[in-house]
Order: sequence, then structure tokens, then C-alpha cells
Amino acid sequence: MKILISDRIDDEGVEVLRENADIDIETSLSHEELVEVIGRYDGIIVRSGTTVDEEVLMAGDRLKVVGRAGVGVDNIDVEKATELGIIVINAPEASTISVSEHTMGLLLSAARNIPQANMSMKDGKWEKSRFLGEEVYGKTLGTFGLGRIGAEVAKRAQAFGMNVIAFDPYISQEKAGELGVEITDKNNLLERADFVTFHVPLTDETHHMISTEEFETMKPNSIILNVARGGIIDEKALEKAIKNNKIRGAALDVFEAEPATKSPLLKLDSVITTPHLGASTEEAQENVAISIASHVLEALEGKPVRNALNVPAASSVEIDRIKPYLSLSERMGAFAAHFIEGSVEQIEITFAGNLSKENTEPVKTSALKGYLDTILQDPVNFVNAPVIARNRGIKVIESKTEESGDYNSLLTINITNHNTNIKISGTVFGKEDERVVQIGNYRIETKLTKNMLYTKHTDQPGVIGKVGNLLGQHGINVGSMQLGRLAEGGEAIMIMSIDEKIPQKTLQKLRKIPEIKQTKQITNI
Repeated sequence: MKILISDRIDDEGVEVLRENADIDIETSLSHEELVEVIGRYDGIIVRSGTTVDEEVLMAGDRLKVVGRAGVGVDNIDVEKATELGIIVINAPEASTISVSEHTMGLLLSAARNIPQANMSMKDGKWEKSRFLGEEVYGKTLGTFGLGRIGAEVAKRAQAFGMNVIAFDPYISQEKAGELGVEITDKNNLLERADFVTFHVPLTDETHHMISTEEFETMKPNSIILNVARGGIIDEKALEKAIKNNKIRGAALDVFEAEPATKSPLLKLDSVITTPHLGASTEEAQENVAISIASHVLEALEGKPVRNALNVPAASSVEIDRIKPYLSLSERMGAFAAHFIEGSVEQIEITFAGNLSKENTEPVKTSALKGYLDTILQDPVNFVNAPVIARNRGIKVIESKTEESGDYNSLLTINITNHNTNIKISGTVFGKEDERVVQIGNYRIETKLTKNMLYTKHTDQPGVIGKVGNLLGQHGINVGSMQLGRLAEGGEAIMIMSIDEKIPQKTLQKLRKIPEIKQTKQITNI
């Protein structure tokens, strides 16, 4: 087997490959040159510098595996690779330790004013009394997110004698208890924590999740840290909070706009900054290289593939039969995630009719992937979705029945936690016409699109017009609309397919319409 390395990776990874395969290292190929030579290789390993688009994939007559030495795969056409039967693999776990250690480094530096004291001494000063710090022993660390990185940060903080509390609606109390972490709500965390850290993805929900109101809740001597994603903290509100002594300071590795060379936060003495160094260690780069090299070799040798992004467990014949339901189940899982809050206790997936006779394991995994990928920062794929669900204390139930009502096949996803339940059913008409046909008790037939607006409202004249007029006034075009109701004059639901995301201010206006009981903006389905 022959493998091309088109971007530089650590020598340790190169040696793993060299011992097991014929490799070429060509790190200066143009896109045209890559298209010309890719047909000679069974696998290719890239970082962010190489684009593996449809043209490259189509030219790769022998290509079986694309390995991404890192996490992001924006430079790889995963959809086309899947269509061509090419496995795409990444290495998400390699930076966990580096990011968690960097978080602790910033925490300790902020607590003891280490960067400020260092700069003072370099200016020829000896200002011992100026840089009085505080111990972290006995203090409380509040973490938003208790996934892979959040858990590692918690372990390290506990080693320093800190108490750790967490806000993570998607982790079970049992799992948190195993880590020695107390699960609490957002406001309670902010009220109690001496240090606040973030290990969550940047989504519509987490964008500016800490702003003026939250800073008012925090302790005046607290310190906030962010080694996750820029945009989670409202930087303008942070600047005002520090200047007005609402909090003591901040330690930031990520920013809303990078490079952040002109951020006003850089001028504040109580703000420590680093230029997005969370994963920038020799060990992380070495781990990435070894990890991706090993995984690519395993895939080429026909062994079970770890960290594969696009490999369901079924034969090609089975995949052909269930392919439309792989897509539908993932999208239904993502759709359902917008309706449930807090840690999920159970996900039940029911296969009815003809679908119940198929190999449904890949469909079940796709549903889990869709749900988990919507709520988590950590990468989720077909291989790790069941493991992540199990590690989060989610009970996954699969059931089958030949009874499917009016449909040849019916897929139902029922997600439950302690106080919420969402049940969605869908089917495929023809070969690929995917439709949701029921939400809760409401019969409705709708396609799942990239941007949707869901409302529950009083079933009376004029409501639809009010919603449509408001969207129109804000330049938002409606592509389609579907309605469902239980009884005339009762409650009804509406799903609109819209051409773009609705700004938060517009959503707030929608929620003020008296007849509207509930609204959900559903994106990235």
C-alpha cells in the first residue's frame, strides 16, 4: 500500500508509516499537481494546507483513505468521499491534554499575577507588594462543559485542591458523580465560582452566553477563562465588567476575531492573553501524527476503523437499501436536539414496516450522531457516537415492529429526560424524498431543511399572517410552510423553511406575539 503525506506531520508519525507502507512526502504540491499524482496512492494524509475536494477524490482511482492530522475537515469533501466509498479519518483526541494543561496554566497565572510580575521585572522593577496573588486551594472552579476536555480540567483542578462544579445540560448526574463534580445550573455556577472556564462549542446557544447580565451575577473577585472558542464571551461586556470591577480579571486564549492584535482587552492589566495556543505543544503534534498514521494503516489493512467520520457498519448492498434512512435519521436526531434541554436519560429508536427487516444498526448510529453532534463540542462520528452516548449515561433502546400504519416504513425517535420528551417520526417516499410526518401528537408532513422556524401557537385566524409579516419586515424569505393541529381552535404547530438564520432580536419579537406559545429556530440540519 502506498501513502502520500502532503502536509508536514511530526517525524514520529512518519516513522510509523514508513515501517508499514510505501510513503512519499510531498509538501509543496499545487492543487493541479495533487490531482495529477493522487491516482498512485491508496491513502493520503493532510493537515489544513491541502484541499481534498471532489476533483482530487475523483482522480484518486486507488484512494481508500483520507487522513486528517487534526480535527477540522473543512478542507475535505467528506460527502463526496462517502459517495465514492473513501474513508475519512481525523485525530480529535490528540490535543485534549494540551488544551486542559493550557487552561490550568492560565488559571494559575491569573491567580498569582505571573505574567504581570514578569513584565514588571523586565522593566527593572521589584514590585513584590503590587502582585499579591491568591491560592487556588479550596477555591471553586466552575466549568461550562464536562466533555473530554472539561473532565481533564476538572481532574487537574481537583489535584490542586479545588472544588469543581459544572453546568452541562447534556451530562448525566451519575457520570458527573464519577468525576467528583457537582452538576448545577448556570446562575448558581456563576454565583459560586471563583474561577469560570469554558469547554463548549460555539453555537447559536453558546454565542455570548456570558454577557452583561452574567457578569452582574459573578463574584467581584472572580476570574474568567476561555480556551475553547472565541465568541462564547461577549468581549465588549467583559471589558466593561473588568473596568467596573464586576470581576477581577480574565485569561483568554481565543477571541471573537483572530488574530486579535487590536483587541481593547490587550490594554487591560488584569487580562492575560495567549495567541490560540491551546493545542500548540510538541506532544500534541506528535500525538496527532502517530494517531492519524496508525488509524490510516488500520483502515488500509481492513481492520476496524477508529475516528472514521463516514463509515457505517453494513455491507455495500445493505447500505444501498437503507441509504435514505441514514440521512433521514441523522437529520431527525439533529432536529430533535433543538427541542430537549438538560441531560438526556433515554433515546428510543423504533423501526417499523419494511425498515424493521433491514440491518438498522447504521441507522441507529446515524440518529445518535445527529443528536450528539448538535449538542457537543467534541467531534462525533459513526464510530464513537454509541460510546459517547454510553459515557454520558444515555440509555439507547432499539425496537422493531412490522406495523407502520399508512407508510411502508417508519422511523421514530423518542428522546426523554427527567422533565421533557420529544417524539418525531419520519419516512422516505420513493427513493430519497425524506419527510418528517409526525412531531409529538401532531401529524405534519415536512422536509428538513438547513434553516427552519418552528412555532406552537393558538389555532386562530391571523397568527400565520403575523409571523409571515414580521419575517418579511426583516428581509427573511419563507420557502415553504406546513401546519399541524389536533383540533380546530386548539393548539397548532407550524414549520417554516426559511432562506437564512433569524437574528435573535427578530426571534424575540416573534415570541412577543400573544398567540405564540413556543418558538424554535432550527439550523444546520
